Amino acid sequence: MFLKQLSLLNYKNLESETFEFDSKINCLVGHNGVGKTNVLDSIYHLSFGKSYFNPITSQNINHDSDFFVVEGEFEKNQKEEHILVSAKRGQKKVIKRNNKPYEKFSEHIGFIPTVIISPADRDLIVEGSDTRRKFIDGVISQSDNAYLNYLLQYGKIVSQRNSLLKYFAANNSFDRDTLEIYNMQLSDLGQELFEKRKKFLAEFIPIFNKRYGDITNNKEPVNISYKSQLFDNNLKDLLEENLQKDMALQYTSVGVHKDDLSFEIEDHPIKKFGSQGQQKSFLVALKLAQFDFIKAISKVNPILLLDDIFDKLDEQRVGHIVALVATNELGQIFISDTHADRTEKVVKESNQSYKIFKL
Repeated sequence: MFLKQLSLLNYKNLESETFEFDSKINCLVGHNGVGKTNVLDSIYHLSFGKSYFNPITSQNINHDSDFFVVEGEFEKNQKEEHILVSAKRGQKKVIKRNNKPYEKFSEHIGFIPTVIISPADRDLIVEGSDTRRKFIDGVISQSDNAYLNYLLQYGKIVSQRNSLLKYFAANNSFDRDTLEIYNMQLSDLGQELFEKRKKFLAEFIPIFNKRYGDITNNKEPVNISYKSQLFDNNLKDLLEENLQKDMALQYTSVGVHKDDLSFEIEDHPIKKFGSQGQQKSFLVALKLAQFDFIKAISKVNPILLLDDIFDKLDEQRVGHIVALVATNELGQIFISDTHADRTEKVVKESNQSYKIFKL
């Protein structure tokens, strides 16, 4: 699978651009601020129906316009696939596959498998649990539509339960029957999500450990551990036990929406004890493991977006990643960088076809 052509209209700072891509390696080079990352983000947008960097649709429209259009011509399984994402201020975003709009955006997730490695990934280490949950949810959802549907339903019911708790507080009232309905639904959906996350991580963590070892020559042991209240408790019981606390807080304080991942190096949190280099290697290994997992499930090479990759790794390690294209371990990759000479030197050594786009 690969992206043949990309057309952008009023997308962020890119007013009107068309690119004809190579099936192997594509390099976007230029000074900071010219739009290299925005091109990569538009490809991500075609895959996920949203920006990787700013999920607020209106903020991805060029300041001087009231709409954007992103179009991609893909080849997947020897078939031509046309994907279009468009948005107009004040209106609902539209995603079309071969000119047919999706009724639910969730139906599109996983059709164009894509992995991005970006300096923004550092948030996975330094930010709160929400960022790490989004990571595992994003990986699983690309290969399991049922999981995505459970996740959307669960989020909706948490919001409804929170609204009910706020209503109780505002009106000095209590309705156990309605609350019980929400508790039962959350318990059933939460258990499904918990089991799927647990199964995914059992498969994913060994892949991650191998990738980290490859990048660092097995210098030190690393680990990912899954933190969930459901290892020791039933969610229905947890909701009941925390009812008074939830009523005081006016939101649901327990459940799989509080799950987290612990990133560790030599049995210590990498956030506190990992060097900058170790953290970068950890994040790249995490994303390459994501690539491996999705490839194994989907049977196609995901598109790999390497945003400002030299900020994360030295030339030798970037060269190692690019060389994987030659072995068909990776498929089509996109690289953004400020130094054209550095980028070309690395991609030339792969002996693969490539194109360089100067923005």
